[in-house]
Amino acid sequence: MSDPLWTSEAFIDACGGTAKGDVGAHITGISIDSRTLEPGDAFIAIKGDRLDGHDYVAAALEAGASLALVAEDRLGDLPDDGRYVVVDDPLEAMRALGVAARARTNARIVAVTGSVGKTGTKEALRLALAPSGKVHASVASFNNHWGVPLTLARMPADTDFGVFEIGMNHAGEITPLVQMVRPHVAIITTVEAVHIEFFESVEKIAQAKAEIFNGLEPDGVAILNRDNKQYDLLRFLAATAGVRNVQTFGQSGSEDSHLKMAVATDDGTSVEASILGQDVSYGIGAPGAHHVQNSLAVLTAVADMGADLQEGAAALGGMTAPKGRGEQCRLSVGGGEVQLIDESYNANPASMRAAFSVLAQATPGGSGRRIAVIGDMRELGTDADQLHAELAGPIREAAIDRVFCAGPHMAALWDKLPDDLKAHHCEEAKDLIELLLKDVQPGDVVMIKGSLGTRMGPLVEALKKEYPPADDIEAA
Repeated sequence: MSDPLWTSEAFIDACGGTAKGDVGAHITGISIDSRTLEPGDAFIAIKGDRLDGHDYVAAALEAGASLALVAEDRLGDLPDDGRYVVVDDPLEAMRALGVAARARTNARIVAVTGSVGKTGTKEALRLALAPSGKVHASVASFNNHWGVPLTLARMPADTDFGVFEIGMNHAGEITPLVQMVRPHVAIITTVEAVHIEFFESVEKIAQAKAEIFNGLEPDGVAILNRDNKQYDLLRFLAATAGVRNVQTFGQSGSEDSHLKMAVATDDGTSVEASILGQDVSYGIGAPGAHHVQNSLAVLTAVADMGADLQEGAAALGGMTAPKGRGEQCRLSVGGGEVQLIDESYNANPASMRAAFSVLAQATPGGSGRRIAVIGDMRELGTDADQLHAELAGPIREAAIDRVFCAGPHMAALWDKLPDDLKAHHCEEAKDLIELLLKDVQPGDVVMIKGSLGTRMGPLVEALKKEYPPADDIEAA
């Protein structure tokens, strides 16, 4: 039997809590969601903006939680016969648990931040490090004030490689997170006009991303995108933070790790690159130039962490884009098929351009068309309309045939589009559903993208409901 994630004794000691009731001796996992909790998990009752975990403690205990980590001032609201570890603040206790998890491991740790590509890079690192040892990485986009400590707290003591994604919306948010993670390697994928509503300039965003240097271990490595306009500033900020080892990736050929050749394939890209002086050939199982660029950073980190570079490169062939972040499927429509590219999770100017490039690589069948269904990009501040309007050029360059738009800011783009590309513009994404369902035809390639708040996801689900995935029909 494998060792438990935590003994109750170590858990209580790390949290600084007090046991109450028949607390289980072993803890096999950490959960903050009673719906997905597995028997043996410790349930941490976090209070969020909308929900309070204390309201779900009874359900967690009923589901087999080994214990519930709860606030002392909420004990009176909870079942008398429960299994509790009592603290002042469960979120602070989880942070302490994360710090203790980091302190007890000898794992090599890599942290990823950037305006675009954090989650894809994190998943590529998970794949590329797996042939060389036991990998622990965050699920989904657990990159904020609760996601990072939760991921740390879930890290087994015998982990060989830890992979952490660190995000931010405002200055000052990365520093406390990276000081918990204490990475040996830090990657900044790129810096773009994302969350610009909360910053005076892109340079201010770069400064916020550079906070990742504040937690880098002594003699740690910073891996920077040489092709990004903020590179010089990031390099200066790394030096200011005392980082002595900076490595670069990019496509000019002069970087420490650089692209030599990339050829698009039906389901990804075939790549030749030089990684810290070693030539590597590999395939990437998800399409898009952004995956190629970030793979250079991934493999640089693999080498820096002492993992096998060639095996790590080969593993990238198994990469797939996750739901909402480029996942592709084929739908059965009118005796033929429609290729659906689901980019509905989020959007900003840089990721929108990357999605257009993926759509450009796709080949419609027969008389099919490239269709972009795009919603407002949020948190862009006073320049929002201009940044939306500027997408007209990339749309034309991607040879997109038809554009559906949702949201008030997309009106600025709509006005810039030539009439032959215009399908429909609606204030709300839900009003596009019926129009889109009637418009698609066999051979089309449809890409759906927008900020999470624009709610483009239901368009993806509506298409899948109306037109069942072709793979399901073939398997029936």
